[in-house]
Amino acid sequence: MEDFNTLLKGSAKAHGHLCPGQVIGVRMAMLGCDLIGLDNPSVLPQIKSLIVYVEIDRCATDAIAYATGVKLGRRSLKYVDNGIMAATFVNLDTGKAYRVRSRETSRGLVENYAPGIKDKHRQQLEAYKVMPRDVLFDVTRVNVDVPYNDMPGPTRFKAKCQNCGVVVRDKKEIYKNGKILCRICAGDTYFSSK
Repeated sequence: MEDFNTLLKGSAKAHGHLCPGQVIGVRMAMLGCDLIGLDNPSVLPQIKSLIVYVEIDRCATDAIAYATGVKLGRRSLKYVDNGIMAATFVNLDTGKAYRVRSRETSRGLVENYAPGIKDKHRQQLEAYKVMPRDVLFDVTRVNVDVPYNDMPGPTRFKAKCQNCGVVVRDKKEIYKNGKILCRICAGDTYFSSK
């Protein structure tokens, strides 16, 4: 992996601004990859060995994606909407997985690590850069059984919705009343038609 400052600079550029979440995300990505034994996850062959489950759709997620190279379109970035500043890093080759969670208590400790900075945003930014890992993060070794149909790579499964005819990939179809349906036809959707 590139060094922290290089990753942070690139992450901030890709995200659109530098913020405390970028610092947390880059540090989380570096720690997670180190724990699972990947030192350069954004290039081959390691790019095929990593899946990251992020639990929040905030700045840190963009930083994690930038630092590791995981992407939704590559099927290596998985979003689990828990609303928690956490990510689980999985090495598909070894099965080793760690969940790294940002500690809320670290917010109250920023003055200890960036004294003399009056602006709270800037103080958090600088403190999170130097805060010891065990003060900033909780780390837990976990088991993650990645379903075969969630693995990165080419589409393995396709089904056709028997209502609208759309092709549904990667075993995301629904079986309802003896029919194969897409989620929309099954009534499992985030929108409603006008």
